[in-house]
Amino acid sequence: MQDRIAYKGLTFDDVLLEPGYSDLLPSEVTLESRLTRSIPLNVPIVSSPMDTVTESEMAIAMAQLGGIGIIHKNMTAEQQAMEVDRVKRSEHGVIVDPVTLPPETTVGEASRIMDERNIGGVPITVDGRLVGILTRRDLRFLESTETPVKEVMTKENLVTASEVTSLEAAERILLENRVEKLLLVDDQYQLRGLITIKDIDKNLQFPQASKDSRGRLRVGAAVGVNDMERVALLVEKGVDVLVVDSAHGHSRNVIESVREIKKEYSIDVIAGNVATAEGAKALADAGCDAIKVGIGPGSICTTRIISGIGVPQLTAVANAAKALKGTDIPIIADGGIRYSGDMTKALAAGAWTVMVGGLLAGVDESPGEMILFQGRSFKRYRGMGSLGAM
Repeated sequence: MQDRIAYKGLTFDDVLLEPGYSDLLPSEVTLESRLTRSIPLNVPIVSSPMDTVTESEMAIAMAQLGGIGIIHKNMTAEQQAMEVDRVKRSEHGVIVDPVTLPPETTVGEASRIMDERNIGGVPITVDGRLVGILTRRDLRFLESTETPVKEVMTKENLVTASEVTSLEAAERILLENRVEKLLLVDDQYQLRGLITIKDIDKNLQFPQASKDSRGRLRVGAAVGVNDMERVALLVEKGVDVLVVDSAHGHSRNVIESVREIKKEYSIDVIAGNVATAEGAKALADAGCDAIKVGIGPGSICTTRIISGIGVPQLTAVANAAKALKGTDIPIIADGGIRYSGDMTKALAAGAWTVMVGGLLAGVDESPGEMILFQGRSFKRYRGMGSLGAM
């Protein structure tokens, strides 16, 4: 038996980091890292794609604080795409593709769209030319839902600015005119964008937020193997990164799925989970932009108990990091994070970011069902391989 033991493995509770001399003050410390080869994060924390952890509300909160959330796939492709869309539309610098409506739209339909998209106003256009704006204030006290928006929208004295207006200049214009939305137009009065005071305020409130090149919050989404229809919908909604999520990432189906996505789309792809150097190398060779490491370390995961398979998490991360040294492919330590010190150990072992589920399952933003037990509130948390989730 002894000659069949490949090596001894270590997990988070087995080690401590030895302290040493430091030139840095606490105020000088930066936690900036990268999720993938091309996606930076100001905080190296990722929320897990579990149906009791990450939907749009969690993803928004994670991105605002400098991390990122991965929307779970335990829903229809259309629902998941809508969750991604909610994140991408929740906050902007300049909204370059705002929702618009024609003047003939009924106020009932306009109200439905505003509720669905969670927006407070809609520019009204004809062939792209701005003719008015409809806000919730215009919809108050209306008795008929069949009234066309052209009869109630604001048409005169629209507050507009050039399409090249900076956020600082936009804030001044909004404050001077006491309005919440600034319409950006070109010389032909064609609508080119929209800036809201809400987004400007959020820029000040969340300076560390993870945003794309258009000022929108970043978000990822999990997909299964051979699910290109779901991938297409998510890419259409502007998802920043796709996660090919599998209990055993070192497999033919996962590798082929990564290759197919990378061939069809110019988008970052994360894949996993693996627990060995060979698994990490295989996914790197397939074209992954980051690799998830961890089989069985999660707080509610029974993989190791049921199947007897896995590698102690700290050793798995260290082995994968060593195998990928020089490739510039980040490693995500997924699972087993019970305390903040575990995050530190994972990063020291070679991870670029950590993925957490249980630590976030009980917060307000998680989608888990609230349960009242003996006078105390709890949130339901389950593994994605449990009967209830499958």
